[in-house]
Amino acid sequence: MNNPLLETQTEEDLWASYKKKRDPKIRESFIKQYAPLVKYVAGKVAANMPQSVEFDDLVGFGVFGLIDAIDKFDPAKNVKFKTYAVTRIRGAIFDELRSIDWVPRSVRQKSREIEEAIVNIEAKLGRPASDSEIAGSMGVSEDDFAKTMMKISSTSILSLNDVWYSADDSDKISIGDSIESPSSLNPDSVIEREEIKRVIVQAIQELPEKEKKVLVLYYYEDLTLKEIGKVLEVTESRVSQLHTKAILRLRAKLTNMRKGIV
Repeated sequence: MNNPLLETQTEEDLWASYKKKRDPKIRESFIKQYAPLVKYVAGKVAANMPQSVEFDDLVGFGVFGLIDAIDKFDPAKNVKFKTYAVTRIRGAIFDELRSIDWVPRSVRQKSREIEEAIVNIEAKLGRPASDSEIAGSMGVSEDDFAKTMMKISSTSILSLNDVWYSADDSDKISIGDSIESPSSLNPDSVIEREEIKRVIVQAIQELPEKEKKVLVLYYYEDLTLKEIGKVLEVTESRVSQLHTKAILRLRAKLTNMRKGIV
């Protein structure tokens, strides 16, 4: 850490001190200490991105997530900082990639249409919609639906950080936000976020088995899509489609929650 005083303190003591004083030297020491974690997460994300996306850019985006994680981390929650930071780093990378807005408008439109179809079908049936039901609702064949999903999964950036519920359009809540300590919120907001967390957990449990496995392996086991493909014995592109469908289903579930249907 290049500071004798900091080097004599345990990490637990440093976190306690930083929470009280917000010492920039401690903050800098944490950034240096966890810089390899940013590169690790960036490498995992890069493995699933087109070659046009530069690794160094992802690292730069991820640093913003690390800084955000350091500022918002609560040691009292008994969660390891690495576990907390990975979500923030990955989220920051995806946020920056989306801001570049390189996804074709037609692909975004199709994604919205599929999500809307899932919202309507699952609200009516009370269970996950099948591919054939989604395709039928959209008035297309299953083959055409599969091709559309392939196009969306290969060009869109969808992640758990996208899943949000909003009481109004100015208040977006990602999964990461919904499970962290809402101490600065009023009691109504605390209750609302607890309900969001419950719905998200329930929605993941209700996903088709393969989609659920993809989410667990990608977000909790930290495998790349290629590695997941080997585990599930399917192609990487198929894993990408399963991931995209799972995210669209979760977004649809939260949309129905917003409408009071869940």
